[in-house]
Amino acid sequence: MSVSVPDDANGDANIDANVSATIPDWSRETIQSFWDPGPKLLRALRRYQALKAQPGALSRLRRKYWVLNHRFWSLITQSELHLTTRVGGGLRLTHPTGIIIHPQAEIGPNCMIFHQVTLAGPVKLGGHVDIGAGAKLIGPLTVGDHVVIGANAVVTKDIPSNVTVAGIPAKILKS
Repeated sequence: MSVSVPDDANGDANIDANVSATIPDWSRETIQSFWDPGPKLLRALRRYQALKAQPGALSRLRRKYWVLNHRFWSLITQSELHLTTRVGGGLRLTHPTGIIIHPQAEIGPNCMIFHQVTLAGPVKLGGHVDIGAGAKLIGPLTVGDHVVIGANAVVTKDIPSNVTVAGIPAKILKS
């Protein structure tokens, strides 16, 4: 069975062309199986943040459960995604091993972060940003919408929207 993938003007595969940079696709965070550490780590973060806004003793007790749940999945994945980090909906942690995200980082909707990625400092990601394995973003910096950051790239400066960057230091390869 073959699947037809629409091409862009340059003939490149354009698989994620319909992913929004503003409207979260919550189905990207759906837990698919019992052992699905990325979505389970995100679920713990989201449940904790929802309960943080609620007053009362029961809410505090439930928050403690989600803190323990978050610590468990953080330990399993060896990742640091702080409970106070602002994360837009639809974040995909495909292989959530060794991901380090600064507490002041902001992640836009429908982003995808691969393993061993570090967001150091107040990094602000726009919507639909895909970050390849091992990339390092050293802030403060801002990344625009619909950006692809190559594997092992080191980003130290702001990145405009609709570009692909790679290298050390990261340079725009395609816009």
